Amino acid sequence: MKVVITGGAGFIGSHLTDLLLKNGETITVIDNLSTGRIENLHSNINEINFIQADLAQPGNWQDCIGEADYIYHLASLADIVPSIENPLEYYKSNVTGTINVLAACNHSKLSKLVYAGSSSCYGIPNEYPTPETAEIRLEYPYALTKRLGEELVLHWHKVYGLKVVSTRLFNVYGSRSRTSGTYGAVFGVFLAQKLANKPLTVVGDGTQSRDFTYVTDICNGLYLAAKSKCSGEVYNLGSGSTHSINQLASLIGGEIKYIPKRPGEPKITFADISKAKLKLGYQPQISFEQGVQYVLDEIAYWKTAPVWDSESIEVATKSWFKYLT
Repeated sequence: MKVVITGGAGFIGSHLTDLLLKNGETITVIDNLSTGRIENLHSNINEINFIQADLAQPGNWQDCIGEADYIYHLASLADIVPSIENPLEYYKSNVTGTINVLAACNHSKLSKLVYAGSSSCYGIPNEYPTPETAEIRLEYPYALTKRLGEELVLHWHKVYGLKVVSTRLFNVYGSRSRTSGTYGAVFGVFLAQKLANKPLTVVGDGTQSRDFTYVTDICNGLYLAAKSKCSGEVYNLGSGSTHSINQLASLIGGEIKYIPKRPGEPKITFADISKAKLKLGYQPQISFEQGVQYVLDEIAYWKTAPVWDSESIEVATKSWFKYLT
């Protein structure tokens, strides 16, 4: 089978590449390397076709989309603060990029397009664990653009009959998570701080909890979605459990410094994964404690990551506090 992975040089995409190669797939990775790293693919680079391209710009890369049996559309810009400061760039990447992928699909050949959506679309939900039927509450441009991408994918199914599944990912962590200069996911922040022997900056009182899901479990879920008979549906992919930031800090180890709570963030993220279990056969395998240890075993990956402290975080999140009140 010919498989295209957009964003395949990124954190999740590179792990998905590993999985699909083991399953004997013929893979083309399309990535503009704005946040992905070619180093993430070095162990597989001779086994794949790699195309560096910007999905927001139509081009020859669309020929590979048209020839694909399966497409995993993971390419997107992430993080909250940059989306507030550069909403147009997020729209181009996450919305225009998605519609360009859809426009290039060969409906008669394509077995399935799997879209990597975001649980951020739930905003601050009323229901825990949160099901796919929960109200959509978009708190910031990143969540908006990922939701618009999902709407496009589902609309292509409704109008044009394209076989699609959208997944909503919860708090994915693991080796190769991004180490860009943007202040973002807690794992990258904590691991760089630990390497530098700096305090771990815990937001608020640290009792807020997240559905931390190890990256290989997410990749298995994406694969199951592609191979399933389901189409035109949305599935949560999470761990089905939730753990506090204080617990994470304790497992990583080190001094803790508490910094101000941020607006627009849920107290809890907690996926209801019963639908994915029932219809996809999805079953997370990696416990939170196991996953954290796997990350600690590869902590050297974060040696070039920026080291944040309370002062630099205050500067970096100024737009967050200005707009998300």
